[in-house]
Amino acid sequence: MSTITTKDGVQIFYKDWGPKTAQPIVFHHGWPLSADDWDTQMLYFLGKGFRVIAHDRRGHGRSSQVSDGHDMDHYAADAAAVVEHLDLRNCIHVGHSTGGGEATRYVARHGKVRVAKLVIIGAVPPIMVKTATSPNGLPIEVFDGLRQQLAANRSRFYLEFAGGPFYGYNRPGAKPSEAVIRNWWRQAMMGGAKAQYDGIKAFSETDFTEDLKVIDVPTLVMHGDDDQIVPIANSAPLSAKLLKSSTLKIYEHLPHGMCTTDADVINPDLLKFITT
Repeated sequence: MSTITTKDGVQIFYKDWGPKTAQPIVFHHGWPLSADDWDTQMLYFLGKGFRVIAHDRRGHGRSSQVSDGHDMDHYAADAAAVVEHLDLRNCIHVGHSTGGGEATRYVARHGKVRVAKLVIIGAVPPIMVKTATSPNGLPIEVFDGLRQQLAANRSRFYLEFAGGPFYGYNRPGAKPSEAVIRNWWRQAMMGGAKAQYDGIKAFSETDFTEDLKVIDVPTLVMHGDDDQIVPIANSAPLSAKLLKSSTLKIYEHLPHGMCTTDADVINPDLLKFITT
């Protein structure tokens, strides 16, 4: 199993597939999942001749279930440790949801000389929670509710989350995939409850405004307009405006988990951005 050890002693698991001489694409997964959530994209881009890398965030998947460091600064530093260990250059970074926040902070604070392009999908920036400077954000009670459900019965909460709003399976006429729901639940239950509990604060209360402002690499901002997890009104369009070089692409009727439900649409769009 491929791992690196961070400066604070955390083992981070990663996958590294494809030719070492090919352009690397680094994938950053969402909460509370693992690198496995990118398997469809990784196989697609591997088939297109790229080198593909994805890691399990600390406390998630096969990485160490540590008690501390479940915040965006540590997440970005851990990603940097993987990138530097593999000496990746001219990278494309692709982040979904919480991973979009992680990738944004990584590029802003660690990755300028190593990054070619950035993609954030259904991503949490600029900030999810309602504040004085973000009056249209979600009330803190929404995130308190997630914490309460996780603490009370994590297994049931995750089944209902994946079987409902994450993939839009709660919408009229939707056809839930039991295989997709089970795979989401499997990944989530691999991780540590403490890391995932703390991660709710990390993805909801971190303000990425200044990170977005300093990023100058071409950035694709992708979002489904039926995203029930990260509502589009307070995320993608605002991020696109703050970035120096952005392309905003909005997908009608697609859910938060559109990389899985609509990979046939998302993957070619990613390829087009990466190769042009």
